[in-house]
Order: sequence, then C-alpha cells, then structure tokens
Amino acid sequence: MTLPGFPDAVPLQGLIGGVLIGLAAALMLLGAGRIAGVSGIFARATGLAESGMARNSAWSFIIGLPLGALAIRLATDWEPAVFAGWPLLIAAGLLVGYGTRMGSGCTSGHGVCGVSRLSQRSIVATATFMAAGIATVFIMNLVGA
Repeated sequence: MTLPGFPDAVPLQGLIGGVLIGLAAALMLLGAGRIAGVSGIFARATGLAESGMARNSAWSFIIGLPLGALAIRLATDWEPAVFAGWPLLIAAGLLVGYGTRMGSGCTSGHGVCGVSRLSQRSIVATATFMAAGIATVFIMNLVGA
C-alpha cells in the first residue's frame, strides 16, 4: 500500500511499529512502574543519573534496543536506512543528548508516555521536538544534505 505523494511510505509497518512502541511503554509502566524514557534509562545505565530503575535493568533495556532491531532485520527483508556520514551523526547525537538533558526527557519519555498522560510539559516538549525536526529537514534539503 502506498500513500499519494509518499511513494516510499509503509503505513502498515508504521502502524505495527507504533503499536509495539505503545505496548512496550505500557508494559514498562505497568510492570516496572517506570516511564519508558530512553534518555533517562541511558543516563541511569551509564551512571549519569543515580535515581531510576536498577542499573542492570537499565543496561538490559539499552542493549535490547539494537538487538530488537537486529532480530527484525534478520527475520524480514527489511532494508536498513542510509544515513549521513559519521561526523554529522556524532554531532547530531551530541546535540540530541544535550537537548534531552535540557528538556528533562526525550521523544520516548515526552512524546510517547508524557503526551498520552496529557502532561503539559510533555506536550510543549513534543511540539518543540517536532518543530525542530521539521526545521532541520527543511534546512538539510535546502543545503542538499
């Protein structure tokens, strides 16, 4: 199935991915009593934060993220995305990391968990993430990157 104007869109896969993300966030909240905010979990795993889930649980979560992607890659005919070069990815990662610390959370914590709980702070943070993402794509397309 394709969407008009978006020949590369895969809405069924997007729907399935969204359901799985929502299910994982709900299971984390119901099972562990924690919000599935990846930046906070990463901070706990690396020792940047002292509070939160147990450190070994945080590491298990962080290690499971790429392992889950690898499992999908091996089980399907999914083609990996093509990304920019390493210097741009490292710079982008550092900026995102700084932003998550400044905004007290990331897209998973604010966008998935916070918005679903109607947190005003999360709604503002998510609107800011989206606006910054749209502006970044616009600028990158202008400069041809």
